[in-house]
Amino acid sequence: MINSAYKGFSLPALRSLGDLADQAPVVIIDSREQAPLQFTHLSARVATLPSGDYSVAGLEELFAVERKSIPDLVSCCTGQNRERFERELHRLRGFRFKRLLVVGSEAEILQARYHSDIAPKAVLATLWAFEIRYDLPVVFSPTPQSAAIQVERWIFYFTREIVLYANNLCRSSKNNLPEN
Repeated sequence: MINSAYKGFSLPALRSLGDLADQAPVVIIDSREQAPLQFTHLSARVATLPSGDYSVAGLEELFAVERKSIPDLVSCCTGQNRERFERELHRLRGFRFKRLLVVGSEAEILQARYHSDIAPKAVLATLWAFEIRYDLPVVFSPTPQSAAIQVERWIFYFTREIVLYANNLCRSSKNNLPEN
């Protein structure tokens, strides 16, 4: 059932799809995620994802959010961690929806609030290069709670667009059927 946070939204596209009318998307949390976000508006379950840390049940090959804390992000900017992280980002290129969600702020990076010798400008330059190289929007979210809400919003609206697309496809197919 749709949680109260989403009850106010009108989803007429779902009405014509019967069973989907009262359903809400389910967040998939990667089983390797060590400190998962806590979701309050959508239900969630743990599973192994091919890429990313968060996805949507049934759409795991289309939707992926890779989450990093500031310390994790900084550690992914140098050496072997960078190579591994770039392989992860490369895998995300094929997803219809993909985001790098950084829990923290640019200000934290600029103030070097992390344990590493890498310069803040180098961290940000790496981040901007990854954004262009991997066609991967980078979004900062100040807290884990706000990050969880952002993931839920993305999932809700992404799945809504998928349903609208399916509805339009069904309508156009019905209109193009030959009469008997």
